[in-house]
Amino acid sequence: MSAFDARCGLMLEVAFQTLSSDPKLRLCEGLRLIDATRTAVSRLAPGSTELFDCEILPRMRSALMDRFGLSEFPASCAN
Repeated sequence: MSAFDARCGLMLEVAFQTLSSDPKLRLCEGLRLIDATRTAVSRLAPGSTELFDCEILPRMRSALMDRFGLSEFPASCAN
C-alpha cells in the first residue's frame, strides 16, 4: 500500500472500521461508503485506482458482505 499516503491510510482504516462494526450502517450506505472512499483515494493519490480496485475494493466488499451475511456480491452492485 505504499502508493497511499497517510491520509489515504487513515481514510481506509475508518472506512473498514465503519463497514465492519457501525451498528447503524445499512447496506446501501456501505455501498456508498465504498464508492466515496474509492473516489476520495483516487483524488488524493492519482494513479492508485488500479491498486485500489485490485487490493482494497475486494476486501471492502468482503467486509460488507460478511457484515450483512451475504454469500456473494449482488450483481447489480458490481462496478
